[in-house]
Amino acid sequence: MKRLPAEIIREYGPFPGVSQIGGVTYDGQQVWIATGETLTALDPASGEPKRALNISAHAGTAFDGQHLFQISGDRILKLDPQTGDTLATIPAPGGGGDSGMAWAEGTLWVGEYRERKIHQIDPETGAILRSIESNRFVTGVTWVDSELWHGTWENDASELRHIDPQSGEVLERLEMPEGMGVSGLESDGADQFFCGGGGSGKLRAVRRPKRAAG
Repeated sequence: MKRLPAEIIREYGPFPGVSQIGGVTYDGQQVWIATGETLTALDPASGEPKRALNISAHAGTAFDGQHLFQISGDRILKLDPQTGDTLATIPAPGGGGDSGMAWAEGTLWVGEYRERKIHQIDPETGAILRSIESNRFVTGVTWVDSELWHGTWENDASELRHIDPQSGEVLERLEMPEGMGVSGLESDGADQFFCGGGGSGKLRAVRRPKRAAG
């Protein structure tokens, strides 16, 4: 297992009126952050908030290429990103103890914080398809290039973990600097992760480890 210090590329925020960042997702142009009472879109180049949807948004956020998904209490909302309208709701697998969320392989992957699990669920029904065990509290969840990553935040220590999606074995660990937690987690699909900073009200970009060519 590789163990490396996380390389912080950039810090965004704090933002006006934002005291907490939970879920984080990326729609290819904007980074969306769940801030409690709103889901806010940021320009990752300028760091400026672009617009906000008035949605109860305390935990994980995901994007399937067309719709946003947002954990809201013990439900997952399917949202129109243009209007903020709720198109459908399904039960969240953790019944309110849910944390991060990602979209991959036509399904949602949802972290259950204190149970130290990641659940793969049916986005239409909420049915749990399978569950992966972790040995740390699970915060954000993301997929990039067939790699499953999740954030941890436990006893004031936080890291990004690349795990085997079948066994849950930890393959790589990126350790965050002391005092920097990871709540939400999302990849930009390339060389960086966007990490929600919990009660700091900040969003941080962390460099993804390079892969050997071929």
